[in-house]
Amino acid sequence: MSELRERLKIDMELRGYSPGSIKAYTNNVSNFAKFYNKSPEFLGEKEILNYLHYCITKKKLCECTVNYINSSLKFFYTKTLDRNWNSNKIVRLKERKRLPSILSPKEVKSIFDVTENLKHKAILMTVYSAGLRVSEVCNLKIKDIDSKNMQILIRQGKGKKDRYSLLSKVNLEVLREYWKRY
Repeated sequence: MSELRERLKIDMELRGYSPGSIKAYTNNVSNFAKFYNKSPEFLGEKEILNYLHYCITKKKLCECTVNYINSSLKFFYTKTLDRNWNSNKIVRLKERKRLPSILSPKEVKSIFDVTENLKHKAILMTVYSAGLRVSEVCNLKIKDIDSKNMQILIRQGKGKKDRYSLLSKVNLEVLREYWKRY
């Protein structure tokens, strides 16, 4: 499948997919091929349905993971192999809407209180208070912290989008302390 894998990778790069998505899609298509021990170009709708059913019933994968595999296979078959995809037969699973579990203010404070390393405290506080992903915090530059307007500029976040997030006073104090020390 190496030639097909390369074509899949190029097709995704041409459409601006992230390296993480490219790796995940490639792995999903590869796992599908390994399941049948055949190149995916020789497999069709029946095998796709059976594989998705196997992922649900035997592997006990969650709805979002099965839908991600479905999307990977759909991209591969429609874009890389230029085949038709019957969305009426190869359907996506309905995903359950779950409420997130939220830490109480006391629990959050206790996490910050026990974190002794200033760098770790600054990261945790920025992730929590500004609602950032760890990768977004890691990519922050000093010029992204706007203390005058109390906001943080997040450059090229998920989906390669720029956005602003709020900067709390406590978070700003910890970031300033970190800056002075290091």
